[in-house]
Amino acid sequence: MRKKYVILTVALLLVCMLCCGCDGSNRQEGELLISYLDKEQTKIVRTGYDPNADEADTELLLKELIEVLSTDSGDVDFVRPIPEEVHVIKTSLVNGDLKVYFDDAYHTMDAVREILCRLALVQTLTQVEDVDCLEFFVDDEPLKDTRGNEVGEMTPDDFVVNPGEQINSIQHATLELYFSNAAGDGLVLETQRVYYNSNVSLEKLVIEHLLAGPKSEGAVASIPPETTLVNVSVADRICYVSLDDGFRTQNYDIQEPIVIYSLVDSLAALPHIDKVQISVNGDTSGVYRESMPLSTIYEEDLSYVRLADSSREVIVNDIKEENKHPLD
Repeated sequence: MRKKYVILTVALLLVCMLCCGCDGSNRQEGELLISYLDKEQTKIVRTGYDPNADEADTELLLKELIEVLSTDSGDVDFVRPIPEEVHVIKTSLVNGDLKVYFDDAYHTMDAVREILCRLALVQTLTQVEDVDCLEFFVDDEPLKDTRGNEVGEMTPDDFVVNPGEQINSIQHATLELYFSNAAGDGLVLETQRVYYNSNVSLEKLVIEHLLAGPKSEGAVASIPPETTLVNVSVADRICYVSLDDGFRTQNYDIQEPIVIYSLVDSLAALPHIDKVQISVNGDTSGVYRESMPLSTIYEEDLSYVRLADSSREVIVNDIKEENKHPLD
C-alpha cells in the first residue's frame, strides 16, 4: 500500500526568497523584521522596524504590523505585500492561532504574488509573542489551494528555503510522515503540507520534518532529538540515509522497529523510493540497539501503523481519495 504525496508546482523564478534586505544580523534591539516584496515582486526582502505599539499589547501591535504590510514603504526597493486593492477585514487570535480575514479581492492576486503575500504575513506576524501560526480566510471562507484543499495553519517552517542557493520554483507538497504513538509500540501517520524550493530534495525534506517532530496530539518524535542528518541520496530507488552519532541515543520508551520504520515508511511513501538503508556517519556495520542491523536494506512495512482515533482514519482516507485524480 503506497500513498503518494501531492505536489503543486507554481511557476516562479526567484533569485532568493530569504532575508535579502536587512536581516537578523542588522536588527536593532526592540526591532521587528518586516517582510516586503522586492521591486520585481519575485522575492522577499526584510528590513528592521521599530513598532510604536507596546509589544505587550498584542492586539494593537498586530493592527500596526498589518497596516505596515498594507502600506507603501516609501522605498522603491520595498513593495507592500498586501496589494492596494486587497484589504484585511478582521483578525482573530485564539490560543496562538491568528486568523486573518481578507475581502474577495484577495483572489485577484496571481499565484506568485499570493504565495509571497502569505509568506510575508507569516514571517512578520509570527514574531509577535502570542502568535504561533496563521490561518487565511477570504469572505469568511478558509483559503483553499487549486485542488480545493484548505491551506490550514501556516508557520514560517512551512516555507523551506536554502540560504545562498538559487530558487528555481516554489513547490507545495503534502508529506506523509510516520511518528511514534504515545505508547512507543506503533506508528501514527501525520500529513504535513509544506512549501519548499526545488533545490531541496523531497527525501531531505521528509527527514528534516521527522527530526522536527509531529504537530498533532497523540504523536511523538520517534528519532532521538540529538540526531543530525549527515547526508541523504537515492540510487536505483534505494534511499541511503546517513545520520550522526546522535541516532544511537537510546530511548527505550520507543521500540526499535518504530524508530527504524518511522524513517523507512516515511521515505518509502515517496514515489521514487522503494527501500531505505540507514547508516551512522556512513557506517552500516553493527545493529541499531539490539536487533535491527544497519546493513539491512529495509522495505516499507505498514504493519506497525496504528489508527489512534477516527479523525486520523479520515486523514488516511482523504489521501487515498485525493490521489485518484491527476494533479492540476
